[in-house]
Amino acid sequence: MLEIVILGRGGQGAQTAGNQLARALFDEGLFVQVFATYGGARRGTPVASSLRADTRPIRLRSDITRADALLCFDESLLNEAFLRRGREGALVVVNSAREAADFTVADRRIVPLDGRAIARRNDMGKVVNSALLGGFAAALGQPALESICAVIEQTAPAKVAQNLAACREAHALVAGQLEEMA
Repeated sequence: MLEIVILGRGGQGAQTAGNQLARALFDEGLFVQVFATYGGARRGTPVASSLRADTRPIRLRSDITRADALLCFDESLLNEAFLRRGREGALVVVNSAREAADFTVADRRIVPLDGRAIARRNDMGKVVNSALLGGFAAALGQPALESICAVIEQTAPAKVAQNLAACREAHALVAGQLEEMA
């Protein structure tokens, strides 16, 4: 079973990204479970989206405490408490302009992705969720880019072409980074 935790601040699109990721994995034939945790019901407070995906029905109903992958929408939230929600060796994609070597995190695979720069280049302003979702899918190796794009196309409330472009750019960028590291 694949377990994922997405953490952001209210208004950044972490919940939307979790729902879109769940939909893309479901569309690829997996069983999914997605649920949200809100710190405070206002813009700027920490918000988490937790997701499970498996080839079999998911009966587990507990919080995710040993995730395979973490997606962090705001570098300021990348702290020990969040990192402990991932298992040893977990993939951590973080919205940051810094290099991977700048992060001193033991036992985790850190993949920084400058979602803000990608969003700006694609006329998305501060809306980073499509970029982070594309980069996260590339780092995770699933779902396929076209599955993510199909869901974005169906669910983006505005700027569909820009959301798709940001998703594709981030996916290509992370895929290229991973090839260089291999």
